[in-house]
Amino acid sequence: MLTIHGVTRSRASRIIWLCHEIGLEFRQVPVIQAYRLPDPEAADAPLNTRSPAFLRLSPAGAVPVLQDDGLVLSESMACTLYLAGKYGAPFGPADAAENAQMMQWSFYAATAIEPDALTLLFLSASAKPDDRAICETAVERLIRPLSVVEDHLNHHGQMVAGRFTVADINMAEVIRYAQGQAELMARFPAISAWLSDCQARPAFRKMWEARLAEPE
Repeated sequence: MLTIHGVTRSRASRIIWLCHEIGLEFRQVPVIQAYRLPDPEAADAPLNTRSPAFLRLSPAGAVPVLQDDGLVLSESMACTLYLAGKYGAPFGPADAAENAQMMQWSFYAATAIEPDALTLLFLSASAKPDDRAICETAVERLIRPLSVVEDHLNHHGQMVAGRFTVADINMAEVIRYAQGQAELMARFPAISAWLSDCQARPAFRKMWEARLAEPE
């Protein structure tokens, strides 16, 4: 059976969401991020990204990790693209051109959007002036890539091929990090409507309920 190593409050959420869309059964091993623990190396610490057992599986010490038929794969978007390619349309590519487009938008999300979106997720609640300045810069930097996605959605409705695919999952899970920035999101009505539709899907709701059930 497919195994996903990582708590749902991590980038494992992308893989879990896709598995629910496909209807793919999986086993989840709840490996928690070490930075969330007071002492990840304590004898009674839960399984985490510094645990020797996990490091043998993932020397990088990062979740998620996917195991499937002898394959051990890290990097969340590599995992979702692998599963989408293995199981094919409608969530995966129907041909080489769709495969390339799904990779294009996934990589764009990871490189052009995710770093600044994560900055907003982690620092937006901070009262420190320096953190507020960092967030203001992150918002400014996001305007250009989000404008690209906004224009694309206005013309095509979905990220690839006019249907919901793994590219929508990968992009939506990245933009979600900035979703709490109401003023920023108000500038992008097509993204906001598309994101709302993505998050209304039963597979997302199932993943999200499991995520909320985990300790913060």
